[in-house]
Amino acid sequence: MKIEVKLTTKEEAYIIKNMYPLYLHDLSGHYGLIAGHTPNRHGIFEDSNDYTTLQDQYDVQNIWWEKPNCLYPYLIFVDDIPAGFELVATPPYCTLGIDFFVNDFFLMQPFRGNGIAQCAATKVFEMFRGKWELFTNPADKNVIGQKFWRKTVSNYTKGNYEEVLGPTIDGNKLIFRFYNT
Repeated sequence: MKIEVKLTTKEEAYIIKNMYPLYLHDLSGHYGLIAGHTPNRHGIFEDSNDYTTLQDQYDVQNIWWEKPNCLYPYLIFVDDIPAGFELVATPPYCTLGIDFFVNDFFLMQPFRGNGIAQCAATKVFEMFRGKWELFTNPADKNVIGQKFWRKTVSNYTKGNYEEVLGPTIDGNKLIFRFYNT
């Protein structure tokens, strides 16, 4: 199995945009019927009812291809098939004092459980040196996500990382931080 992580261009943006509604649907399962994680009145996973189509949602994501030295949209390929994505942000799009932030990470269902996600995350960590941060939902419904990040970050850092429960721009989360300099 060949696993590749590739920085996307504007011409390839549609692939991540195609996967993004699936990602938001997956996230909704970790939160249940909490506002902000249920579909709007048009069936789109967005906070505002202003988004009436997936095209509206696509347009919001364009920022990932408009800030090439700050925002890094990566596609994950398995045997040349798009399998997921990882969106990495740098200042000013992350917490003060953080160099790199895993904004979004998604692997489609058929590719899960084979070590692909951990391999892809590690490949991206290796591309940048500095202080990293990522967070995930601390709820019981997201035990799989918590275990994934705990295992991935622990293996990558050989146990040298910080894990805290605390406030973020997206509410109270399980936060992971580490240096890879």
